Amino acid sequence: MFRFLHSSDLHLGKRFGNFTGDLPSRLREARHGVIARLAQHAREQGADTILLAGDTFDTETPAPEVRRQALAEMRHHAPLRWVLLPGNHDSLQAAPLWAMLAAEAPDNVILATAPQPLDLAPGVVLLPAPCTTRRPGRDLTEWMESYATPEGTLRLGLAHGAIRSFSEDAVAGDVIAPDRARRAGLAYLALGDWHGAVEVDSRTRYSGTPEPDRFKHEAPGTALLVSLAGANALPEVTALPTASFAWRELDLHLLEGDDPVTALAALLPEARARRQTLARLIATGRTHLAGHAALAGAVTEAAPDFALLELVEAGLATACAPDDLDLIDRAGALREAADALLAEAGDASRSAAEREVARAALARLYSYAQAVAS
Repeated sequence: MFRFLHSSDLHLGKRFGNFTGDLPSRLREARHGVIARLAQHAREQGADTILLAGDTFDTETPAPEVRRQALAEMRHHAPLRWVLLPGNHDSLQAAPLWAMLAAEAPDNVILATAPQPLDLAPGVVLLPAPCTTRRPGRDLTEWMESYATPEGTLRLGLAHGAIRSFSEDAVAGDVIAPDRARRAGLAYLALGDWHGAVEVDSRTRYSGTPEPDRFKHEAPGTALLVSLAGANALPEVTALPTASFAWRELDLHLLEGDDPVTALAALLPEARARRQTLARLIATGRTHLAGHAALAGAVTEAAPDFALLELVEAGLATACAPDDLDLIDRAGALREAADALLAEAGDASRSAAEREVARAALARLYSYAQAVAS
């Protein structure tokens, strides 16, 4: 039985510049922490090899501390063996990066930088397909099909990229042949690029990123434990949890008679889990102005418990009666502002983003007016 871990898309050093405060640094540190979590799983499962199928680094020019601290952590977990494949974010086009890695890598880190076989164990050979550029534009796994090995050899493939129009960046066309494992006689083809775990066929899988970095993929981050009893045996694959942060989209659909605050409370995760949760609350349906204001207030109140809690209300229609605006003001500048915001919120000629801003501003104005009145 040959057993190994399959992971990819660690994207070490990712900046997360779309967030503020200490969240970007927490997310970066979580990605570095994946190395230790992978090593722990490998030891517990009796695997001595960890295959990283590309995009170990987020850019072709990671900061020196990102590169060297990653290698130091891998060195710490020797004799576990790490195999790093260039991906599209850290392709071979970044010659200085791979030259520095070659100079600094410890003995237990193998750089799969050439389409040449690597012996992992007696009778076990790895056929890597390193990304030559960010957009190679051709199937880099073709060579696996023509490379001959002795009868009974356990052939493993390692590659990074799209199958058909299936790509994390949604720009690549047909690149890797979907049946490459069958055509090349591979016992298993370990793929990277797509950030969600996907089984292409019984011998071909995307591991997904071990630490999610966006709301696109609902499933938690995992690595794959792959066990192979022989060249002809089907792989036994087990998903192992690796993520420290959860990225969740929460659907809150309201009817006009619903209490938004009660509905929100029923939807949010337990208090202890919130610090490690990035949540996007997608409100849809219909509510009244007071309900909209109460929902916005409840989200603001709960937000400090979370790594991130944001409200998306473009799909939430707000019913507003003249009496609602009277609670803001019956005349004067505040009432004129409320009337203008209500008109903008219902103006079909405006973009959805502009209407959402107007609805949120009207709810905020209503909340302020109620706070002052109380």
